[in-house]
Amino acid sequence: MKKNRMAVLMVCLAFAACGRKNIPSGNAADVGMDGDRLKLASAVVREAVERRDVPGAVLLVLRKGKTILREAFGDSQWVPERKPMTADMIFDLASLTKPIATATAVMILAERGQLSLNEKVNTFIPEFAPFTDEKGKAGEDIRLWHLMTHTSGLPPYTDAAEVEKLYGNPCPVESLVIHIGRLPKTDPPGSKFTYSCLNYITLAAIAKKITRKTIAEFAAQTIFKPLGMAHTFYNPPAEFLKLCVPTLVIDGRPLIGVVHDPLARLQGGISGNAGLFSTADDLAVFAQMMLNKGEYNGVRILGPLAVERMTSVYPKALAFGRGLGWDLTSPYASVAGDLFSTASYGHSGYTGTSMWIDPETQTAVILLTNWVHPDEKSKGSIIALRGRVANAVAAAITSKK
Repeated sequence: MKKNRMAVLMVCLAFAACGRKNIPSGNAADVGMDGDRLKLASAVVREAVERRDVPGAVLLVLRKGKTILREAFGDSQWVPERKPMTADMIFDLASLTKPIATATAVMILAERGQLSLNEKVNTFIPEFAPFTDEKGKAGEDIRLWHLMTHTSGLPPYTDAAEVEKLYGNPCPVESLVIHIGRLPKTDPPGSKFTYSCLNYITLAAIAKKITRKTIAEFAAQTIFKPLGMAHTFYNPPAEFLKLCVPTLVIDGRPLIGVVHDPLARLQGGISGNAGLFSTADDLAVFAQMMLNKGEYNGVRILGPLAVERMTSVYPKALAFGRGLGWDLTSPYASVAGDLFSTASYGHSGYTGTSMWIDPETQTAVILLTNWVHPDEKSKGSIIALRGRVANAVAAAITSKK
């Protein structure tokens, strides 16, 4: 574990040496947006902060390669003392980890010919059991694309305390994924959409088996460092902790730079389902890379065909509205609001983070909040907030050209 953390730290320091590659700022009118209408998006977030729906937030709007809105609201922390939010702060992305780190890493491996999404999961993890019916008859084998689209039949989660009791703390991902593989599957693969963190823990374990690197190391080397995303990492190094936005308060102390998700925390902060930390500026770079069909600032992360496959409803799971890592029209897609195109896609994270990208209008909306700080009690709906912000941004677009 110490060796892994040292490797990630060295990559982070290398980021600083190569310099950041932030998206340049621009004017709303120059990219076909109404600046006055765009202010309504800020007003929606400001009102949510005033209602104490969230302690604070950072909102960034990207259009046609320019940052058009970048604003911080409210407080980054309430406990043990109040601290203001700033636009450069680092958030626990929670499930945004799934598409940004894990799904992207898997697609890089697919492009390299190191795996195929139609391969069986038990090819990599022999203990991974299939669905069995009420008579005990085994069904079809689960394949990698089932994991990517949340149609594997795995349950949504598993008890972290039970896992810790069985395998210790920290728990090696190799042990956790065997435990996951042996869990009873709720449905035959491909028959039902059940959003599950366990799918992406399994994918990260498979990527590690292929690359012999943790998802933190592989994503840093193949995604974040090449893009100059200098404030994107697992387990933020000590020098970045002052910029980290706290999440849940446990025993009177907030988690700062420590992942909120229990299973990710049990794995030492490195997991396929959660654990990634980042800023709005870095996420804007990632979003622009996706809008550019896999390339940004002369650096290609993915080929155009891989981006198109990831961000379209997967052909073998048309009924469920999911791409490979990304959400398009599933019941979880409320982040989109009501106005963006049917080609738009994105994801959200339990801590209060979200990103929605529309290739038709070349727009991305990044909303990062600390909704879980100091707890989830007596808070407004983060789901409603995301949709309202998306609507206000989309309504500010006056020209699609």
